[in-house]
Amino acid sequence: MSLLVDALALLAILLGLVFFAAGTAGLLRFPDASSRLHALTKADHLGLGLIVIGLLPRAEAVGGPARLIAVWVLVLVSSAAAGPLLARLARRR
Repeated sequence: MSLLVDALALLAILLGLVFFAAGTAGLLRFPDASSRLHALTKADHLGLGLIVIGLLPRAEAVGGPARLIAVWVLVLVSSAAAGPLLARLARRR
């Protein structure tokens, strides 16, 4: 059972890294700031979520999984607030 959990955790982490790479490629390749931010934030949300899912079985203490999920939620909330602000700033310039 532990081998299966480790394999699924590794798969989730690797998929998260693939989404981070895709978001970075979108940041570098898309023409305007709005589409760059959209590609980056969407891919990073999914990538971070997959990495958190992959790390959850490795969390040892009771607070470990709660901290991982709290970090993910804080990133979701902060990027939902910062993304439109950055896009509005880029549009004004």
